[in-house]
Amino acid sequence: MTRHRHPHRTDPRPDHRTDPRPDHGPDPRLDQGLDPRPDPRPDPRDQPPDDDRPPPDDPVHPGLSALRRRVGPAHDHVAKHRVHGELTSLGRITAFQEHHVFAVWGFMTLLKSLQRDLTCTEVPWVPRGPTAGRRLINEIVPAEESDAVGDGHRSRFELYVDGMRRTGADTVPVETFVALLRDGNTVGKALKYADAPPGAADFTAATWNVVARTPLHCRAAVFVFGRTDLMPGTLRMVAAIEGAQERLATFKDYLARRVAGEGDAHAALSSRMLVEICGDDREKWAQAAEAVIESLRARQALWDAASCSLAWR
Repeated sequence: MTRHRHPHRTDPRPDHRTDPRPDHGPDPRLDQGLDPRPDPRPDPRDQPPDDDRPPPDDPVHPGLSALRRRVGPAHDHVAKHRVHGELTSLGRITAFQEHHVFAVWGFMTLLKSLQRDLTCTEVPWVPRGPTAGRRLINEIVPAEESDAVGDGHRSRFELYVDGMRRTGADTVPVETFVALLRDGNTVGKALKYADAPPGAADFTAATWNVVARTPLHCRAAVFVFGRTDLMPGTLRMVAAIEGAQERLATFKDYLARRVAGEGDAHAALSSRMLVEICGDDREKWAQAAEAVIESLRARQALWDAASCSLAWR
């Protein structure tokens, strides 16, 4: 016998041909004031990255983790040096600048040595170097070598020297040093005849030793861990000096640019660069750590020399 459904009767059974979901009653999210419908907005985690930086939750390479643990105490020791709290007058700032300006030159020299080895600076051009290293160095060089200043462009080293002129610091040693280099003299001879402050001369010689005699993985590690975040609070100290802010304006401008450049923007690329260069070679990671520690010892000695000179200003 054929069963006929009444035309006005509603069949209580769900029609699984059109709705495959079993009926479990009202969605409990409705009782909580929540919208049970799926969020139409795309999940940002599913979006393709806009550059080649790794996502923040990437696992850290064990070699990189070991390097950070090895150099961390030495880095913190240098960053907490007493000299940062001694910059309390214009005279002390000038003494500090006369030492620190040679470190600014050293930073640029180390940067350019990495650009030479991590990118192609010759013709005919060919792709060269780890991709993260290329990107990192090519992001940093434009600002360091030709930053926008006023209506023109100049290197941050030149900006620093301009700041020294405004504070009344002695620029003759560093300008003589650069002039001697431009004339083809060696770094050692230029330091000798420029009459650089002894502490600054020793630090510059140590920097040049890294640039001229150490392998790429050591130079890259020194650049990442031995030359950044070593002047915490300096800008704040300079800004608190009364009666000299106009003369300190250019120096504060330099410090502000340095602080901005040492943020998290390049951290991921820096880490990737080191991982690409060192890979799983434990000897390279160990050598890189030793190079960073030696560099930090040299910076500690520079800060000691600068601090001693402050007592006479």
